[in-house]
Amino acid sequence: MGCQRDIAQKIRDKKADYVLALKGNQGTLRADVKLFVAEQKANGFKNTTISRDETVDGDHGRIETRTTTVIHDLAWLRQRHAWPGLNGVVIIDSRREIDGKVERETRLYITSLKEPAKSLGAIVRSHWAVENSLHWDMDMLFRDDECRIRTEHAPANFTTVKHIALNLTRRAPGNDSLRVRRKVAAWDDEYLASLIAA
Repeated sequence: MGCQRDIAQKIRDKKADYVLALKGNQGTLRADVKLFVAEQKANGFKNTTISRDETVDGDHGRIETRTTTVIHDLAWLRQRHAWPGLNGVVIIDSRREIDGKVERETRLYITSLKEPAKSLGAIVRSHWAVENSLHWDMDMLFRDDECRIRTEHAPANFTTVKHIALNLTRRAPGNDSLRVRRKVAAWDDEYLASLIAA
């Protein structure tokens, strides 16, 4: 889902809330937020209302520290960009240390939620867990990253078909891995028919 004003409006019209990643497809919004965040970080967020939370995770020889900062004082941003229901800018600063090598990343989000940093950090993290799991399944089962379908609507159509196939494969009874189920469906027409009819 792209971070677009009309999508945010539809979400708010349904009495729901959004947390949307800021990318390069919102005109000047991302640039304005990025500049504002840089200015606020430089002066220690003294001129704005924030909440902050930090989590540290470590596994498989990796230590990751995530600092979530939510800026709640956004009258200027609401006035300049008129995003429906905008109540916060979420900044997630990640620091990953793997085998002595340090990587840093900052991700920006906008939200209609009036929640503290701890809650919003958990929301963003749970979204990434779902995204990472789906991406891993799609790449491992269907070699999604190697797909060279690029023209017109074909990439979106093919992705939809692969998602349907993945969901049908997940629903199949038994303890076999998804990879085994997919291969059996390719070899055995009766098994394939049972997946589709289930």
